[in-house]
Amino acid sequence: MTNRRIESHILNPYFSILMILLSISLHAQIAYDHVSNKSVSIGSYGRVGADWSFENGRTIGRRLNLNNMGSIGGRMEEQDYLEVAPSFRFRPKEGDSTEINAQVRLSLYSNSLTGFANTSTTNLGGLTLAIPEMFVQARNIGGKDLNIWVGARLYRGPDLHIADHFYFNDHSGQGFGVEYKKTRFAQIFVTSTDTTATVPPYFYLNIKTGTPSTALRQRMVYVLEHDIDVNKDNKITLLAEYHNMPDGDFDVEIDSIEQTVNFPSDRGYVLGARINTKFKKMRKGSFNDFSIRYGTGIANGGDGGLSKTWLTYGAPDLETLSFKKAYSLAIVNHAVFNLSENNTLNPYIVFTQSRGAADSKHMAETYFGKEVFNRKQDFTIGARDEIYFSDFFHLATELHYSQRKDGTNPIASMLKFSVIPIYVPTGKKDIWARPHIRFVASVAKYNDFAKETLYSPYLEFTGPKSWGTYFGVKAEWWIWN
Repeated sequence: MTNRRIESHILNPYFSILMILLSISLHAQIAYDHVSNKSVSIGSYGRVGADWSFENGRTIGRRLNLNNMGSIGGRMEEQDYLEVAPSFRFRPKEGDSTEINAQVRLSLYSNSLTGFANTSTTNLGGLTLAIPEMFVQARNIGGKDLNIWVGARLYRGPDLHIADHFYFNDHSGQGFGVEYKKTRFAQIFVTSTDTTATVPPYFYLNIKTGTPSTALRQRMVYVLEHDIDVNKDNKITLLAEYHNMPDGDFDVEIDSIEQTVNFPSDRGYVLGARINTKFKKMRKGSFNDFSIRYGTGIANGGDGGLSKTWLTYGAPDLETLSFKKAYSLAIVNHAVFNLSENNTLNPYIVFTQSRGAADSKHMAETYFGKEVFNRKQDFTIGARDEIYFSDFFHLATELHYSQRKDGTNPIASMLKFSVIPIYVPTGKKDIWARPHIRFVASVAKYNDFAKETLYSPYLEFTGPKSWGTYFGVKAEWWIWN
């Protein structure tokens, strides 16, 4: 027994060495992607902070703006939000000037009033993760000023930053596009999985399989834009869109489905123009941007602080089962005046008038029986004045007036004034310098109708009041280039 034990101890080291060698050999056969390339860059936008209300002595996280206006009327009370956008660059063959990249954008935000801390995507009312961008793009193909892209993309022009409003040409969605010199064409495939939605694309019953079930009617959006350089300081952008939805009963094999859920095809059109003017007699970066856009039919969208034309507004004509008589007019003027080395003024105006296809001037039924307002008009005027007391300390003040009329209701209005001391750690005297660390103090005055109908996210929480207040410590940054 003793000899066997000795023999066993002698063999064990050889057995262990054999197992190690086999393990190394096996691992060598595993295909694992060791990331070592340097062709990756990351951009980001974010805002985060804490707020306080003297109304009840705690955070309420509600905008002072009017309902259905988003951040139009001032964005200083916006909730936490994060975007991270990694971009992966590919090298073309030697001598080819084509720029190739794949980009993904991840966004994270709260579905309730919670901040980012002490919550997660698993909490009820916690964080929501979205992927608004995932596309591949080839630019300057063959050195010919030709670009193509395919995928999901935030395909849009400049925004009215102090109101967080991407006006005129927000074509964000999934599809493809071709750009050649000053002309851009895109086709966007609009779908939805919201069965409670009152705007197209709607769900309808599909019994082709023999079992009633919901199916989706998709909208196609065709976009064409062209830039015209009038001269060195003036540029005009022309916009045209065509929206089309197919017949909702093209694949129905029996006649037992209600007519109201088997829609005929529908369409819409958009025409618009934007004029950008640079003021060469003022300090660099001063400009005025005026845009006007008219949409008809199912392309009359633009509400809730969003300008997407496929977000159809109002109710259909239930006799013709279409949005043929619907329209929307949107006018935006946005300017930045660098008045001196130490002062910048950023004024804006937003006007929108919309109506659905129903005859009602007030409420009307949608396809699924839900009543919505069929007409609305909103108007907002505001400005931010930013004084640069030093490279690191800026003082911004904002004044906004906003009003909205839904149907035949009286006008709801809000007047808001904000004072925002800002620390700019990069030490730049520029309205676009980031990051910002801010203290925000805002006060809003509501008219009687807004007060009585609680026509503000703030009033919905506090109850009927003529005045609203907001105090917060906030940070905002972006880094793209």
